[in-house]
Amino acid sequence: MDPSNNTATATGGESSKTFSIVIKLGTSSICDEKTFFPRLSNLSLLVETVVRLRSQGHKVVVVSSGAVAVGMRRMNLKRRPKHLPQVQAAAAVGQGRLMALYDELFGQFDQPIAQILLTRDNLAERAQYLNACNTFRELLNFGVVPIVNENDTVSHAEIRFGDNDTLSAIAAGMVGADYLFLLTDVDCLYTDNPRTNPDAKPVRVVKDIAKLKEEVTVSSPGSALGTGGMVTKLIAADLATAVGCTTVITNGKHPEKISEIIDEVTAYHTALHSDPLLEFAPTLGTHFIAKPNPMVDRKWWILHGLATNGALYLDAGAVRAVVGKNRSSLFAVGIVRVEGTFVAQQAVRLVTVMRRAAAAAAVPSSEDEEPGSSNEDLRIGEGEEVEVEVEIGKGLVNYSSHDIQRIQGCRSSEIVDLLGWMDSETVIHRDNIVVTNTQIDWRQVVLRNPNLSRE
Repeated sequence: MDPSNNTATATGGESSKTFSIVIKLGTSSICDEKTFFPRLSNLSLLVETVVRLRSQGHKVVVVSSGAVAVGMRRMNLKRRPKHLPQVQAAAAVGQGRLMALYDELFGQFDQPIAQILLTRDNLAERAQYLNACNTFRELLNFGVVPIVNENDTVSHAEIRFGDNDTLSAIAAGMVGADYLFLLTDVDCLYTDNPRTNPDAKPVRVVKDIAKLKEEVTVSSPGSALGTGGMVTKLIAADLATAVGCTTVITNGKHPEKISEIIDEVTAYHTALHSDPLLEFAPTLGTHFIAKPNPMVDRKWWILHGLATNGALYLDAGAVRAVVGKNRSSLFAVGIVRVEGTFVAQQAVRLVTVMRRAAAAAAVPSSEDEEPGSSNEDLRIGEGEEVEVEVEIGKGLVNYSSHDIQRIQGCRSSEIVDLLGWMDSETVIHRDNIVVTNTQIDWRQVVLRNPNLSRE
């Protein structure tokens, strides 16, 4: 098919509709792993693809790794540095040269670009997060292609964690993208590593990522230059689909296939008009289908944009109120324990402890226990109840960890007497709570408020 003759289709299936696309390139798609020279043919194909998409009316954001590798080439380093300051120095050298390369390639088509460097600290402050979203929106409205990267010189999160996969998902959420394309070194996700297992089969459509993780092997560690692998791409897909963005894994050596994938999706939605029961069966990439009820912006920001600084342990009544259909705020009376040190307006995990039936399992007294020893008879019987920690969600607190420890288990009317002041009746307002686990039977929660128990 000729992509230039195609009309785009949004995730929802409406034909003749343009949409927003985020394209993420890993380091191996940008630089040779041995020589560190830029892969000019790959980058040229990417630029041509982006320009073609722009000519069709789509808005495109590029999330690009590669600054460290480009810096290594410039500094004549033979291998990726092991020490963080050296990696950050290479990134500082390489980022400017990488942007100069993009500007030269896009300039051949008179396509303006912009550099956006982000850190998690930028996203942690709501005002800065919204400013970044507004900047993205205006750049896209002006027809500019933003080039996004982690600010490696001052932030170690990307270098340690995942080759910008998570950043690309966050960028997709910030711009309200319809599609996130994760370009990697394979054509799609496979049931096992296709390099070592000839029987590995391609996975084309994924609707349940949790179930997928149980069925496929995704232990690939990533390239010698990058820091990500298939595991981080599944994490990114999970984040992006939660905000309503369909995510596609495809081969970074053939970025032009992005247009072909859009053609396939368009053809499918066109065919749905005549056959509503038609199953989506793409031949390119792995498609992680966007969740039908995407998370609203503020709650997605709380869940994925904010670092987690501690935990609050909730009793049965608080779990029932927070997770229930009416979704109440969290009050001090429902808090049993505080973990970690944090200040007001930071994010914390919401946790409880529940009774659950255990599967039969041996309980050895030490790791060195030999088979046949008497301790083999010590077992947890199948069906016996054990206590397990269960995470409920995440929230933005109105009080510090120190203050919550003073008011935990107490009613809101007592806060002024205990603290000498009261900022809010709630420890976390319901608008600042994101529930991630709704399959909780509050009657199985073992934590209780000792103050109420004595009443």
